[in-house]
Amino acid sequence: MPDRVLNAMHRAAPNIYGGALYDMVASLWPDLRALAGTTQNVAIYIANGHGAWEAANANLFSRGDRALVLATGRFGIGWAESIRAMGVAVDVLDFGRSSPVDLARVEEALKADRTHAIKVVTVTHVDTASSARNDVAALRRLMDDLHHPALLAVDCIASMACDEFRMDDWGVDVTVAASQKGIMVPPGLGFVWFSDRALERCREADLRTPYWAWEPRARGTEFWQHWAGTAPTHHLFALREALDMIGEEGLPNIWARHETLARAVWAAFAAWNRGNPEIRLNIADPAHRGRAVTAARMGGAPHATRLRDWCEQRAGVTLGIGLGMALPGDPEWHGYLRVAHMGHVNAHMTLGVLSVMQAGLEALEIPHGDGALAAAATEIARATRA
Repeated sequence: MPDRVLNAMHRAAPNIYGGALYDMVASLWPDLRALAGTTQNVAIYIANGHGAWEAANANLFSRGDRALVLATGRFGIGWAESIRAMGVAVDVLDFGRSSPVDLARVEEALKADRTHAIKVVTVTHVDTASSARNDVAALRRLMDDLHHPALLAVDCIASMACDEFRMDDWGVDVTVAASQKGIMVPPGLGFVWFSDRALERCREADLRTPYWAWEPRARGTEFWQHWAGTAPTHHLFALREALDMIGEEGLPNIWARHETLARAVWAAFAAWNRGNPEIRLNIADPAHRGRAVTAARMGGAPHATRLRDWCEQRAGVTLGIGLGMALPGDPEWHGYLRVAHMGHVNAHMTLGVLSVMQAGLEALEIPHGDGALAAAATEIARATRA
C-alpha cells in the first residue's frame, strides 16, 4: 500500500450526513468508470473479492438460472462454487491449472445450448492462482458470432489497474474487482461495474436482496443508498488518493509498467530454468500470462516452500503460496510459488525481490542457472529505451 494511500486514511471520522465527504465521493464515480473502461454503472460494496462475486451473482441470477463458468485456475472454480451455492445451475468448463480458455471448447458448449438456457458466461481475466490471462475480447466476439444472448461477466480482481482491460470496447456486461491489489487500497472494498444491458436483463433477479442490490448503490438519490447504510469512510479516503495516483501516472503507463516488471520476472525464471528445468513458469505462452502475478513451479522436491520460508525469514520478502495447484497435504503443494508485481510496485522493488530469491537459491543450494539478475535488468533497460 502506498504511503500516500495509508496517510489519506489517517484522519478523524467525517460527518456522514453532508458536507465534504459527499463532494469527495461524487468525484469517485467518473474515475472508477474510467478505470474499468466504461461509461456505464459502478457500485461499491463493503466486501472483499468473494463479496464482489456474491454481489454480482445476486443481481445477475434467479433461482433455477444456468451459468457457464470458464475456469483457468482456483479462482475460476471459486466463482463457480459461489454461484452454485446460491441456487444457480452451473456448468464448468475447466481448462486446468496451466492453460487459458480454449475458445473451441467454449464454442462447442454454446452451440450445444440450443435453447439459450445459459444466462451468463463468467471468466477470470487473470486467475490469481494460476496467473493464466484470458482473451476477453475474443470471447465476446465468439459469443456475438454465435448470436448467443448470454451476458459476459469477468473477474478482474487480480488484473484491474495492472493488465489492460477495456470493459465497453470488449463488450463486457459485468466486471468485478476488489481494492487490495492493483487499486492499492487495503482490503475491504468490492467493486461491480455493470452495463445498462445487464441492468435491464436482470431487473427481476430473485436472488437480489436489499443489501446486494446494485441499482441503489450505482444510482441512489440519497447518499446512504450507495452503501446500504453507513459509508466506509476511511476506505473511501484511501480510494480517492489511489485513484489520484492512478490518474497521475495514467492507465497506459501503468499497463506498460506492469508489462515491464512481469517480463523482468519471466526473464529471471528463464535463466534459472537453464540450469534446472524443474524451475519453470506455470503458463508457457507469454501471451497468456497475467501481468500482475507470476505463478511458477519448482519441481517435485519441496524447493518452493523452502525458498519462500528462507526469503521471508532471512530477508523479509514474502512470496505467494501455490494457491489451488495442489492440496496442502500433498507433497506436490511444496513445489509451487507466486511472485506478485501488482499495484504499487516499481523496478527497484521487483529487482530486489529477484535478488533475494537468487540469494535464497544459492543459500539453499537449489540447482539453478546463472544470469537471472542480469536478464531481469536487461528487460527493465529495454523498456526504458522503447
